[in-house]
Amino acid sequence: MGNPTQYPHIVVHAPALDGSRRVTEGDVTLGLASHLDDVIEILRLADLDRIEVEESDLIEWQGGGPDDWPGLSEHEV
Repeated sequence: MGNPTQYPHIVVHAPALDGSRRVTEGDVTLGLASHLDDVIEILRLADLDRIEVEESDLIEWQGGGPDDWPGLSEHEV
């Protein structure tokens, strides 16, 4: 019997003081995101772009979901 398909466990960590969120796969840091688009790009660069970022059970959102980016509304345009 072959090995079952391994699925990545992606974690988007709770926001840091500057509002950025670390994105990890297991013990590996894939990148630092300041916006949902950053998470999508980080996963694309890690060849994980087949994951539906906002709806996937493979992504664990800590400290808020894909729409929670504290500090963004405080930045002046």
